[in-house]
Amino acid sequence: MSYIKGNYRRSIYQNSQGYNIGLFKVMDTDDEKLADYIDHIITFTGYFHELNDMDTYLFYGKLVTHPKYGEQFQVDNYERCKPEEKDSIIEFLTSGLFKGIGEKKAKAIVDVLGKDTLKIILENPDNLILIPGVTKKNIEVLHTKLQEYESSYETILILTELGFSTKDAMIVYNFYKNKTKNIIDTNIYQIIEDIYNMTFKKIDAIALKSGLEKDAPIRVEASIIYIMNELSNAYGHSYYFKEEIASYLPRVLGVNITEELFLSSLENLEKNLLIVKREDRYYLKEMYESETLITKRFRMLSREEDIVIKDIDSKIKELENLFGITYNEQQFLAIKNSLLKQFLIITGGPGTGKTTIMKGVTELYRTVNKLSYEQLQEKIALLAPTGRAAKRMSESTLLRASTIHRFLKWQKETNKFQVNEYNKSRVEFVIIDEASMIDTYLMASLLKGISANCKILLVGDDHQLPSVGPGQVLHDLIESNSLQKVELTELYRQGKDSNILTLAYDIRQGEVNEEVFNVGDDLTFIKATPDQVVDNVLEITDTYQDLSYKEFQILCPMYKTIAGIDEINRHVQNKVNPKTKNKKELQYGDVIFRENDKVLQLTNMPDENVYNGDIGIIKEIKTAPKKEIIIDFDGNIVKYTPSNFNNFRLAYAISIHKAQGSEFDVVIIPIVRNFNKMLYRKLIYTGITRSKKKLYLIGDVNALKYAVSNNNSDIRRTSIKDYLQNGIK
Repeated sequence: MSYIKGNYRRSIYQNSQGYNIGLFKVMDTDDEKLADYIDHIITFTGYFHELNDMDTYLFYGKLVTHPKYGEQFQVDNYERCKPEEKDSIIEFLTSGLFKGIGEKKAKAIVDVLGKDTLKIILENPDNLILIPGVTKKNIEVLHTKLQEYESSYETILILTELGFSTKDAMIVYNFYKNKTKNIIDTNIYQIIEDIYNMTFKKIDAIALKSGLEKDAPIRVEASIIYIMNELSNAYGHSYYFKEEIASYLPRVLGVNITEELFLSSLENLEKNLLIVKREDRYYLKEMYESETLITKRFRMLSREEDIVIKDIDSKIKELENLFGITYNEQQFLAIKNSLLKQFLIITGGPGTGKTTIMKGVTELYRTVNKLSYEQLQEKIALLAPTGRAAKRMSESTLLRASTIHRFLKWQKETNKFQVNEYNKSRVEFVIIDEASMIDTYLMASLLKGISANCKILLVGDDHQLPSVGPGQVLHDLIESNSLQKVELTELYRQGKDSNILTLAYDIRQGEVNEEVFNVGDDLTFIKATPDQVVDNVLEITDTYQDLSYKEFQILCPMYKTIAGIDEINRHVQNKVNPKTKNKKELQYGDVIFRENDKVLQLTNMPDENVYNGDIGIIKEIKTAPKKEIIIDFDGNIVKYTPSNFNNFRLAYAISIHKAQGSEFDVVIIPIVRNFNKMLYRKLIYTGITRSKKKLYLIGDVNALKYAVSNNNSDIRRTSIKDYLQNGIK
């Protein structure tokens, strides 16, 4: 058995049993065959409890050759290396406690003073004068702050001994200060609740390593909360039954427990207000409070008397003259009620004029209230769940629009909003597009951040995919039939003879009429087996090479298989952006990034004004002195270093989920039986409705029919509809 020592970089694949395929940077090895990997990346496989990129690991195993993916290190067992004391001191000095001390200065100090650095600084700070680059102010800050935090380093060392990385130890200490030891001793799982990104798996591993029994009541309670959170994220439900929770407990705990212990744990969680029980339903406290808040607010707003606006019909007619259009009856009513009602839902499929209505509403609100455009922007907030949807909203209304996260001033470090119930926005009217994408927690957060009497207009298509997060707010509000809404059914955009829209509306009804295929210029169905999909995609792509990256998009239900996102991305990249001598490229894991590549942002980076779902182009790749990838997101230039290369991926093909809220002139969608796991009605409907002018479907008609008939994945257990109809329980 050989070993490799180094740093975990990222996972390529993980399953629920802990099996992991990932990337590892090798620092040292005892195997001659592996020596070539020192200072390079190797692919590893094996079963792991948890890995993080801040620690150093020893992987024990052997080098194997995969028939398709080449050399890999197969891990039999592993251990986390205890940080060298010098390294720990450097991390401590660069933790942010000591202003003006960066990594370079910290390393210089430790190189000179050694493992007694902190003691020397405390007792004789004048020794620092001899170190190049260290100023008198640096010395003063170090000495003063170190006196304040003298006890903290001891605590941090204790935390690292328990299994925390140095970075995590600093985060925990900075949150709890002198209460840190007490938290660790009494309820280490409290850290999960208090500190963002401290996961159950991470804290649980430390707790067990510290000697906590697998069936300890405190661990059982933490596991129940973990299970309910995981299930909510996986299935979108807002509540669960005790039998469901109990069925997952043994695999999380690693041991069977008595029914008595399980029931007493549930009771204790309820008593401590961490979960809420209503009849036989169990809710996480935050979920229950979010659903009840949404219900109360929208019901209250809906009961408000209509606003009186003199001659509103004639004012809407003036809008028609201004924009050179004629609203149909439904659109006229939607614009009118948006002004008269404190709360309104406008719902409808593609082509019904939802965007046109929003433009009319904003202009009517401005003229009725006699506002300048500058004043209007202070009174009204145009919001969308994604950056691309917000941009489309802004382009159509010619007003500033933003994501909900940006409006609420989301802080990544804490996962909290700065605009909240204690610091409310002063806007008087909120208009939200693509409302079907808003989960329960986000909607509740928005309602907390605006005044109780703020006007709200929700615009969306209930037949689109539901939110990624738990809940189905728009669906529940509409299905309750207890709130003011205007449903748009008459086609407006693209014309009533659009085959794309005909197919979309058939799918809404659970039908597929093949007569719309290949009879016009806008909709083409190409029959193909899974192994023929890529060739067909390449042929079509070649036809549209002159289109910009914003106008042409391939959408797929799945990442894997021969017709999936990963395979299509690889082939399309080689077709439209091949390797050349003058084009720099950089390999990250099993993906090659190349200058001019189309890429998709996977996370929110508010400081850089780039958000999950944004699409950009790689403008420049630097390999020396440091590796950098510079991406242009519609004029917003963002620089990435290896630590955040996993924040984006190739985007010649993207998932339908990631495309929600976006529109493209030309869309290609493979639909084959290989995708059975992900073939369901709302997914296919959402994909099809991303196309504005031309849609290609490639694959099997029977796979399409299967998807349209499959509504099972759409079912979520939520309570807002029930609360609106029958009252809050």
